[in-house]
Amino acid sequence: MGELTAFFEPACVAVVGASRERNKIGSEILHNLVATGFTGRLVPVHPSADVIQGLTAYPSMATIPFAVDLAVIVVPAAHVPAAVDECLAKHVPAICIISAGFGECDEDGRAIEREMVRKVRAAGSRLIGPNCMGLLNTDPRFSLNATFSPVYPPAGAVAMSTQSGALGLAILDYARQLNIGISSFVSVGNKADVSGNDLLRYWESDPRTAVILLYLESFGNPSKFSRIARRISRTKPIVALKSGRSSVGARAAASHTGALAASDDFVDALFHQAGVIRTGTVTELFDVATLLSRQPLPPGRRVAILTNAGGPGILAADACLAHGLVAADLCPETKAGLRALLPRAAAVNNPVDMLASAPPEHYRQALRLLLADPNVDSVIAIFIPPLVTSADEVATAIAAAAAEGPSKPVAGVFMRSHAAPASLAAVPCYAFPEPAAIALSRVAQYGEWRRRPLGEVPVFGDIQAGLARAVVDTVKQRGGGWLTAVEANALVSAVGIATPRSDLALTVDDAVASAVRLGLPVALKAVGESLLHKTEHRAVRLGLDSAAAVRAAATELTQALGDRIDGLLVQSMVSAGAEMMIGAINDPTFGHVVVCGSGGVLVDLLADAACRLHPVTDQDAAEMVDSLKGVRLLRGFRGAEPADETAFRDAILRVSALVGLCPGIQELDLNPVKVLPGGVSAVDVRVRVS
Repeated sequence: MGELTAFFEPACVAVVGASRERNKIGSEILHNLVATGFTGRLVPVHPSADVIQGLTAYPSMATIPFAVDLAVIVVPAAHVPAAVDECLAKHVPAICIISAGFGECDEDGRAIEREMVRKVRAAGSRLIGPNCMGLLNTDPRFSLNATFSPVYPPAGAVAMSTQSGALGLAILDYARQLNIGISSFVSVGNKADVSGNDLLRYWESDPRTAVILLYLESFGNPSKFSRIARRISRTKPIVALKSGRSSVGARAAASHTGALAASDDFVDALFHQAGVIRTGTVTELFDVATLLSRQPLPPGRRVAILTNAGGPGILAADACLAHGLVAADLCPETKAGLRALLPRAAAVNNPVDMLASAPPEHYRQALRLLLADPNVDSVIAIFIPPLVTSADEVATAIAAAAAEGPSKPVAGVFMRSHAAPASLAAVPCYAFPEPAAIALSRVAQYGEWRRRPLGEVPVFGDIQAGLARAVVDTVKQRGGGWLTAVEANALVSAVGIATPRSDLALTVDDAVASAVRLGLPVALKAVGESLLHKTEHRAVRLGLDSAAAVRAAATELTQALGDRIDGLLVQSMVSAGAEMMIGAINDPTFGHVVVCGSGGVLVDLLADAACRLHPVTDQDAAEMVDSLKGVRLLRGFRGAEPADETAFRDAILRVSALVGLCPGIQELDLNPVKVLPGGVSAVDVRVRVS
């Protein structure tokens, strides 16, 4: 587990800034370390005190006569750099700065923070914080609570990192209320040095951690996060709550790709590719964590519902269907077993309504039958306490059946005002059907991700890498900007994406000559720096089937658009095919993102798009296309001839390869891409290079 081990498994912890007065942060951290039974040596550091909370205090780090593994610094911001220097002089490998007043405040604070990190890394140490609430490790070998939280959670298999200290306090309290066992917890604060990526690597090899929870406000290195998370998610689920959905909207960009793609879409794409389960609220974060930490993954999306009241059963079924789950079609043998077990008035279809009088034994036997059904992947067991049945006995029956059955998850719903009975500890229990259905949906999707092939980034032998780079380098040499139509077509052609045969004409006569040479009919497009979205400027004429029609259209365009025209692009007409779009944008945080969607003039109105972070795998491309509403146009909508969906997916992968070859590409827009019965043709190409 490497360089972070000293944070979680220290033999000696020093609290720099411990006070003789309680209710101060340094003293509360020291108190928590004592109260939770830290198994190592504790050292308060105070300039004048001899003893604090019964422990021998030292005036400085230099005066401590033995090695220190972890130093927790809780002094005013002005004194923190000196405290860090003392720790480094003593060769302390792990430093946690609780104090605030650095990078979160102003540029001066950021400069001080950067200098501290530089010194820490040069010394071979690591730093958590600053501006954090500390860390804890519930392993009884250490019992480390180096936080100022009044709550110490029960030990368990869930690890958590949070960027918000205040939220961290609430999360620990909530975890204890739900009896969710925590392996370790870290408040990363400003993430000046130790990041979420570092913690993921630590928890990957931590045998006590089975589930990882993340509360994120920002990404430091999304590409590294993606690589690490994708690897870990194959064996340990990662559940993330990423804040900031409402503050990000569609970016201001000249391309359709840029207009369609918002930063939060990139977060979704990142999590999807890495197998990270994204939740929308803290409550949902823990709903999912409870299910993952206590039950196996479902083998599919088919859910059976067992209830003693019809209304909640219907609510559960509605919630399951609304979140992508499927109501299981019970086998005849299962229904026969239920009929033999339950009263005549009970309903033995799904949902199974055992009636309000259902005793605990009916819960146990019915649940056994449902779990044994090969058509059932998971079960939601609902109980509304009537006067005649003991909730504790029902809970015991549900827990027993879940433990005895095959490896399928059971989610309990106890609709009452107080917590579920303690005997249901091994089965996650929810107050209402909807959160149970949502948690099962998230976990079922994750199970599908784990069962899917990894996917491969294809290597194309026909790509002319040198030509593609030469086109981009030419544009860079003139200061960057939008490529000319000829350059843009040459660029995508170099990576094997077909474009219509075309000529750039500078005069009306040239346009007519080009049309005759290319073969009628043709399309005519005015090109110019201000004419990126040509249809908005009425700068396109299609289906020109004679020299006279070309001459008339060229004359009309040159007169209407005047000096905004740099030339006239004459293209062989591609009239058939489904109109789709492919694009890419270079995001300052996420790097290159590849987008595909329904295309043509309605691209922004329909906003039917999917995106993935570069590099895109064949699996990614297939999922992107499958997710589009417009995929029906490719598959023969209303009797039309099916288009070449394979070629469309191939073009997406070639765009991904192009931005890998030419990282200077900032925006790329192929719209429309005509997807023909055989192959594709990028009818309009726009590219901007930095």
